Amino acid sequence: MKGSGAVREPALIRIRWRIFAFLFGFGFLAYVQQKSLTVAAERMMPDLGLSQVEIGWLMQAFVLGYGFFQMPGGIFGQHFGARRTLVIVGAAAFLAVFATPLLPSLLAGTGLFAAMLVAQLLLGVSQAAIFPVSAGVFEAWFPANRWAFVQGLQTMGLQLGAAATPPLIASLMHAFGWQRALLWSTLPGVGLIALWAWYGRNNPREHGGVSAAELAEIGDGATPVDARIGFGQVLHVLTDRNAVLLTFAYLCMNYSFYLLSNWVFLYLVQERHFSVLESGWLATAPPLAAALGAGASGVLTGIACRRLGGRWGFRLVPVIALPAAALLLLAAVNASNPYVAVGVLAACYCCVELTEGAFWGAAMTVGRGDAMAVCGFMNTGGNMGGIIGIPIVAYLSGQHAWHAAFFIGAGFAMLSALAWFGIDADQKSRAVAAIHPSK
Repeated sequence: MKGSGAVREPALIRIRWRIFAFLFGFGFLAYVQQKSLTVAAERMMPDLGLSQVEIGWLMQAFVLGYGFFQMPGGIFGQHFGARRTLVIVGAAAFLAVFATPLLPSLLAGTGLFAAMLVAQLLLGVSQAAIFPVSAGVFEAWFPANRWAFVQGLQTMGLQLGAAATPPLIASLMHAFGWQRALLWSTLPGVGLIALWAWYGRNNPREHGGVSAAELAEIGDGATPVDARIGFGQVLHVLTDRNAVLLTFAYLCMNYSFYLLSNWVFLYLVQERHFSVLESGWLATAPPLAAALGAGASGVLTGIACRRLGGRWGFRLVPVIALPAAALLLLAAVNASNPYVAVGVLAACYCCVELTEGAFWGAAMTVGRGDAMAVCGFMNTGGNMGGIIGIPIVAYLSGQHAWHAAFFIGAGFAMLSALAWFGIDADQKSRAVAAIHPSK
């Protein structure tokens, strides 16, 4: 027992992997919450008198809150700790999603649309901290050579959530209507938040269940999060060359990501003429392929880093996968067989998500100790890809010009690949070098 002089045996399932399971769950649930609206939109539009452009504005409200609060969310998490932050943002996200199907009972017309915009904005703001904060938890709980791996696994959880959402919401809508479908899909989040508040910790030394053996396994490769982050560190992050290039590359990649993650369901209904229920099931194929790509991303990036070092190890997968994604986008939109188009979209999404381990692992490596801030900065850029892309796709799809939306995505994917040639993850960020010289 602790304090008795006995040596604590390491748990069969290490505590760090239990902590990881919570973050996997937060990512899974976040994507169910995010993507539910894209599926429910097909029924919401006629029921509430909303146009496709207005649905695009609801998506845009989410992305605005989500995008612009990434770095503030990371800084908040770095200062107040992951345990407290994930409870706060998880509860706020639950309230935002739970409110959405209740609003039509209280409001109508312009007031209803405005309230739904606010709910989506709140959902975006509350979820913005989840992934920067997760990066800080991984930084503290895992050695550096496992960062890309755990980031890839968490991203796989996001895509499994995205894959589960279309058939889940479509089936619930078919049986009970879109409002009950959204209500019932929010309830598991309450249990997850409560369990994390009880079990989660900011770092291994705060957790009474972590043995000395597990601390030795984690070793010195893990990095403690710097809770004293100040204006000087933030400024260094914003001006660091590698952080800026990662942010730009992630912005470009995420136009394609948002195109595939937000619009495939409506594309299959409107352009490929599948039924709603059939589209709900077919729309699972791209995110399932993306989940496989994300899971593989950390493994492939880890192998490349061990063999080639940080510079080319992080660079290799994106400079291959992103041009492949561009070609597959063009192939998908030009495929004559709709089922072939679904398969090509799935392969494309897999290629896009093959880059996640490289992006997040490189950001954590560049910003040791300040990973929440650096990853928040990078993910701000990533969500700018959605902020730019959503109104473009909403307008073009409303004009039945899906080809143009896909061609633009191919161009952004190529720009992202080119930006990687300027990223050197062997170099510490100036924030780390100046303020954490021992790292």
